[in-house]
Amino acid sequence: MAEPNPTPPTITTTATTEDPNPTNPTPRKRFVPLENNPEVMTTLTHTLGLTPTLSFHDVWDLNSPDLLAFIPRPAHALLMVFPTGPSYTLHRTTEDAPLAPYTGHGPSEPVVWYKQTIGNACGLIGLLHAISNGATRALLAQDSPMAKLLAEAIPLTPEARADLLYNSDLLESAHADAASRGDSRAPPAEEEVELHYVCFAKGSDGHLWELDGARKGPLDRGVLAEDEDVLSERGLDLGARKFLEREIGGGEGDVRFSVLALAPTLD
Repeated sequence: MAEPNPTPPTITTTATTEDPNPTNPTPRKRFVPLENNPEVMTTLTHTLGLTPTLSFHDVWDLNSPDLLAFIPRPAHALLMVFPTGPSYTLHRTTEDAPLAPYTGHGPSEPVVWYKQTIGNACGLIGLLHAISNGATRALLAQDSPMAKLLAEAIPLTPEARADLLYNSDLLESAHADAASRGDSRAPPAEEEVELHYVCFAKGSDGHLWELDGARKGPLDRGVLAEDEDVLSERGLDLGARKFLEREIGGGEGDVRFSVLALAPTLD
């Protein structure tokens, strides 16, 4: 079991979109990577204030109705970790090229998006996206650490919001504790990790959003019906399944994908 990451000094430096490795920014603050483990992620969300009626569940196969049927519904968000190979890099740079950096903020945002400026914190950013959006937001305890942080974050611009996360001792402490709980030995914070997290969540507007702190902003992947969630056929075709098929179709032969669903807790 990895030891908790010692707390580094708080510095208000933020990475830019010109960072040579946008999926893993290189400011002075870096975290020990999180393991995409349902127990680790569930413990972290509950520590931050999410109701115990929601938990993360392993998604073993995005194409098997029988295996998907084991996951309680509705599924509010999917957290996917994947290798950052040439296929992802090409798609990201091509899609982002014509886009202006996102400037949205305030209560009218259909989703809250967090820019990643802490090295190796993509798992934390993905988890924050999962619990900050859609129906999940209302299931944060009113006086919880995450509810208070979210209330501070919503009015802020993306850059100021990123600084809020960067300077949060609460998030740093909770992340360090979670990083020490995985089944495998965690790499040191200084190590460059070739895996990255992305979150798919249903926004308050009923759209499926791809939320990745390394991108220029949130990505609208299409409309979902009121009774469709992120694991519905349409939700998968617009989101995680399409993403996975694109990456595997890139021909790199690296299939180290792992997917968790945020859904009702099993009794």
